[in-house]
Formats: sequence, structure tokens, C-alpha cells
Amino acid sequence: MRTLTLLVTALLAITATHGIAGEIPEPLAALEERGATIGESFEAPSGLTGYTVAFQGQTLTAYLTETGEHVLVGTLLDAEGNNLSQPVLEAAANAPRPESEWQQLADSDWIADGDDSAERVIYSFTDPNCPFCHRFYETSRDWVEAGQVQIRHVMVGVLRDDSLPKSATLLAADDPGAALAEHEANFAEGGVTPADRLPAEAQQAVLDNNRLMGALDVQGTPSVFYRDTEGDLRLVRGLPEDGELEAVMGGPRPD
Repeated sequence: MRTLTLLVTALLAITATHGIAGEIPEPLAALEERGATIGESFEAPSGLTGYTVAFQGQTLTAYLTETGEHVLVGTLLDAEGNNLSQPVLEAAANAPRPESEWQQLADSDWIADGDDSAERVIYSFTDPNCPFCHRFYETSRDWVEAGQVQIRHVMVGVLRDDSLPKSATLLAADDPGAALAEHEANFAEGGVTPADRLPAEAQQAVLDNNRLMGALDVQGTPSVFYRDTEGDLRLVRGLPEDGELEAVMGGPRPD
């Protein structure tokens, strides 16, 4: 929480004089310069215009003043102490993900797990040292082996020092899918051994995936992107529970 506190303290003072003029108000542009991603706007009291803001894995609310010259970042309370920001954050968490994220995932470096002809494709941010990623791999086998689902593992390196070289080793393998399967089969013994010499391209791919993780406001692994029955893009943060798993996989477990 120290990072968040420092962020709010730093951003509270942002005014139009610190931003660059553009299509969005200058104080919001100043937030973007500091690495924040500005989300949807919403109505707020007292002439304020609210925005959701993503920064370093946190989703916050920001309030632009009526003059457009200042922005306040943090929680908005009314006279009775009611938290007016919380419903906005809850709605944002439950809303469909932006469609543009699907293409970003498709353009990333991933390992295909399952048939290319599978009707359903999902993406999962996967760290090779993540026990919950391993559990997701195990629980998904029925759908994958039935040819119904292809999981595209966006390999990241965030949990341990050897996570990045392990992911890079898997991505650089002659058959990444087979290498991933072998890693998962030997997960209890540590899985894949990082290669002595790793291609720079593979290491950069993992770094790019790490950055994509942050850009999409993903805080941990696994984080699974899938389409619901309406075709909207959804995200499950962490290991999908039993009820969520069928939604992620598109149907009940195959017989």
C-alpha cells in the first residue's frame, strides 16, 4: 500500500500546468505521463467528472474539477461518510474488458496448448513457477484433450528470479507446446531447467509479456481471458473456481 499512498500523494497536486494539451484534459494527460491508463468517465457530484484510472496493477478513481484544471485521485466520500467511489470500482471490475485487449493478447508471444482447430480460444498469463498456473493446467486437461479448447499461455516471469529464463527457455524450444507439457509433468521437481544460452528475442518476448500484463491491469498469475456467452471479453483473476471454470471453458467438463 506504500506505493499506492505515494502515488495518491503525488497525483493530488497535478494541475493543468503540468500536462500536455491534447484530446483529454491536461491533468489527465499528466496522469498518463506518469504511467497511468485513463478509463471510462462517469458522473460525479459537485461539478466533478469521474474517471477510472489503472496504475501499477491498481484501479483507482480520479475526479476532474469543473474547470478542468485540477484532478483529485482517491476515494470520494459524501457528508455521511458513504464511499461514492466503491460502486464505480466494483462496476469497473465486473464490466467486460475492452475488445482491443483481445488483439493485444493475440499479438503477444504465447505457447499454444491444444488443437489449432479448437472452437474455443482462451489466453492465460502463466508464470512457470506459479503453482496455481500448474493447477489450472491440470484442471483444463479434459477440455484441451477433447479438442474443444486451445489455451494460449502468455509466458511471463514475475514470481522468482528464474521465472523469466524458464519462460524464455520454453518460448525458444523447438516445440514450445511439448516443452510446456514436459514442464508441467515435472512441475513438482522444478519443471524446466533454464537454458545456458537464451536467445535475446525470447528474453525480450517475456519482458514484453510482463509489460503487457501491467498494461492490462493484471496483478497475478494465472489471469485468464475468455469470451462469455454474449461474446464479451472477460477476465478471471487467479485460479478459476469450479463455477467459473465451466464459463471459462465454454461448457461442462467433457465425458
